[in-house]
Amino acid sequence: MKGRWGKYLLGGLLVAVLAGCSSKPTDRGQQYKDGRLDQSLELVNQPNAKGSPVNAKDYSDQLMEIKYASPSLFNRNNSTYQAVQSWMASGADTRMLSQYGLSAYQMEGVDNYGNVQFTGYYTPVVQARYTQQGEFRYPLYRMPPKGRGRLPDRAGIYSGALDDRYIIAYTNSLMDNFMMEVQGSGYVDYGNGQPLVFFGYGGKNGHAYRSIGKVLIDRGEVAKADMSMQAIRQWADTHSAAEVRELLEQNPSFVFFRPEAFAPVKGASAVPLIAKASVASDRSLIPAGTTLLAEVPLLDNKGKFTGKYEMRLMVALDVGGAIKGQHFDMYQGIGPDAGHSAGYYNHYGRVWVLKNNGGGQLFSANQSNGGGSLLATR
Repeated sequence: MKGRWGKYLLGGLLVAVLAGCSSKPTDRGQQYKDGRLDQSLELVNQPNAKGSPVNAKDYSDQLMEIKYASPSLFNRNNSTYQAVQSWMASGADTRMLSQYGLSAYQMEGVDNYGNVQFTGYYTPVVQARYTQQGEFRYPLYRMPPKGRGRLPDRAGIYSGALDDRYIIAYTNSLMDNFMMEVQGSGYVDYGNGQPLVFFGYGGKNGHAYRSIGKVLIDRGEVAKADMSMQAIRQWADTHSAAEVRELLEQNPSFVFFRPEAFAPVKGASAVPLIAKASVASDRSLIPAGTTLLAEVPLLDNKGKFTGKYEMRLMVALDVGGAIKGQHFDMYQGIGPDAGHSAGYYNHYGRVWVLKNNGGGQLFSANQSNGGGSLLATR
């Protein structure tokens, strides 16, 4: 969010540690009706998909954000944007794309059968105070100067290895702090009636990342098939503060923040993000500003695949360290409801890259899928 590279290495982390899939699992939205695809992005006459996008307004709003925040990015893709909007205004029939000068390139997916991985990320809101008081005793830090030495690891920071002058807030939950690190940014409510303050990504301590989700799986605390952000929170709710701290200390990497007043949530393209109309992508395959027509699996309140999908138009505006190849991280929005959705997503749908026929070459036909791993970090 907002061009914060550490976030891009971390955001989506908890959902990305979910259990790896077998060759053809059935409970995460895989579809096998298009046959084998032999190119990362394969030109098709028209998408083999029914229905029209459900988020035409959100897509248009996202284009307006691009236009005002990054005119150069907008101009590079404007011929496609105009063609897509004309297509939407006519009813958005996938059989009619070519009549609006649009080509559709289907993504081969993680299995060469069109199944593209979807995870989710969001912007948390945490409660905090300017000074340590009562339950508000867990500090958030700004980036200290690195100097010549290495910054302390997470355990050292939790033990007070950093000077108090780098503390920018005290929250009431060590786990909330960690979750905000995972997403790379968040909003802080100081409880004083003033507007929320955006805490953008400010840097990392330089230590290697270790997934706490994988730690819980390896310890037999949470079943691999049940791993999710909610599962980690549920584990924390049933264990002592000392046990939660011990678990978090297994990840020596630590994220620092930078407070910004009146700041919107932005992606790596420095464009404000519209929920469920923007994604993080692997830019070696899907460049910034690319329009995607996605058949996204629908989940129920417990994160289970309902057997249904919905069509969405989305724009690639963010990146992520674990977002490689045939994998997108969907931005879900701000607050607990968005976090609930983001925490469950590790499912599969189909995706077509839309490109205006006169817009030039977008990608190489023989690009590989990037080799992203379900056990990687964002």
